[in-house]
Amino acid sequence: MKKHLLIIFTFFGFFASAQLTVVDSIFTGGMYRNYRIYIPAIYTGATARPLIINMHGYTSNALQQQFYSNFEPIADTANFLMVYPNGTFSGGSQFWNAGISSVGVNDISFLSNLIDSLKAQYNIDLNRVYATGMSNGGFMSHTLACELSNRITAIASVTGSIFITQYGTNCHPTRPVPVMQIHGTADGTVPYVGNSTMEPIDSVVNYWVKKNNCSLIPSTSAVPNINLTDGCTADHFVYSGGTLGSTVEHYRVNSGAHTWPGAPFSIGVTNQDFSASKEIWRFFRPFKLNSLTSINEVDQQNLNFSLFPNPTTNLLQFKYDGYNQQLVNIEIVDIYGKIVLSENHNSNNIQVGQLNTGLYFITITENGKRIAKQKFVKD
Repeated sequence: MKKHLLIIFTFFGFFASAQLTVVDSIFTGGMYRNYRIYIPAIYTGATARPLIINMHGYTSNALQQQFYSNFEPIADTANFLMVYPNGTFSGGSQFWNAGISSVGVNDISFLSNLIDSLKAQYNIDLNRVYATGMSNGGFMSHTLACELSNRITAIASVTGSIFITQYGTNCHPTRPVPVMQIHGTADGTVPYVGNSTMEPIDSVVNYWVKKNNCSLIPSTSAVPNINLTDGCTADHFVYSGGTLGSTVEHYRVNSGAHTWPGAPFSIGVTNQDFSASKEIWRFFRPFKLNSLTSINEVDQQNLNFSLFPNPTTNLLQFKYDGYNQQLVNIEIVDIYGKIVLSENHNSNNIQVGQLNTGLYFITITENGKRIAKQKFVKD
């Protein structure tokens, strides 16, 4: 593992900033994978801070994505960490394996391992890990929402979509995932109307609206057209009322190209009426993983189930109608779906003092029939 501390003073077009960036790598999947992590000056490590994973587009790289998305001024104020991982190479182009290739690179595993590695080095709030990306990185954001929903709280895709081969059958989030989609109607690389391999953007938005049980009718507003020379306008759609407070938002950039709104330099028709980076952080900020974890409370058996004390420090107890010290199975999982306790009990006293502080879910089963599934907090 190599680590370099870079203090970079950069001027690119009209983009100027002082950046504190650590360049590092981890060994995973039989290879070294490198990344750049931006640490705001106000970060002290005293309290857990959010982490945003920001992924580059096809043929691009972490450095270019760092400059292009320009999240650093926001991180400097909001005090979150920003990691820019690099994809791997196929045919000479750097990419993310988000359903576009049979190349045996497991980017889901890499990004999960990257979260673990960064958590070991920095004080990261694992309830507030988010993913965003440009183009192929946007596709990968959707893939993480589908396949790593136990770790990624919410995602935002800019100029990305979902491949038809993944749509529906290969997307299995275990809970509602808040999603923001930002896309130009004149995108010539990832067409807004889709093609033979990519879903139309309206279909992608509707997919997540239905997954999250949001209102099918959005609130709609026109983004104020404050820049009259950028060649495009934007509309904002908000689908609210989803399960556990989840929402889906869509910024449709009318006549916008394959670009990042608010970017500090133009590579095509770029909307300057709003900043994608600011809106992404505004969207991410309210969501926490533990509040988005769907659970079924007591089964419909009128058993008057209760779990106490909750929160607890050492001892957790339960009771329900008909319970009389008979054998029951106890299973406790953490917010990432990992089983931390599984055992048979003929007592309603459960020792949980060995667990780390946090949110857990307990399932009690009697004779193969689930009695209840509830959450509790370990102090």
